[in-house]
Amino acid sequence: MKNDPIIIIDDDEDDRELFDMAFQTLNVPNKVIIFGDSTEAFEYLKNTDEKIFFILCDINMPKLNGLELRQKINETESLRSKAIPFLFLSTSGDDNVVNTAFGLNIQGFFKKPSNIEHLKIILSSIITYWSNP
Repeated sequence: MKNDPIIIIDDDEDDRELFDMAFQTLNVPNKVIIFGDSTEAFEYLKNTDEKIFFILCDINMPKLNGLELRQKINETESLRSKAIPFLFLSTSGDDNVVNTAFGLNIQGFFKKPSNIEHLKIILSSIITYWSNP
């Protein structure tokens, strides 16, 4: 398993707490960095030298939504060249949103689950998939 940091971006405090609990119960050895604001996450990504395992981002957020964040990453050569896997986990599952997201070269789109057990299944699957060489 890669030990690079995992970035979570979600403006909902309850969802951030669920992520934290899910990662703890899964005993994920990676550092998990959780942002409640996508603009802060973007600044972190631009300024860090750390290799990032993957980014898991909500879509519906104030200031800079997930789609806009992904677009900014694509437009920033230093970030685009890092080829960080970018996945969405969102309550928004509208076909137009999903198609727009995949048009921004994301690596996955997951519907946000309603309980922690389903969230743990999704997170475990993502980690297992991206851990394989």
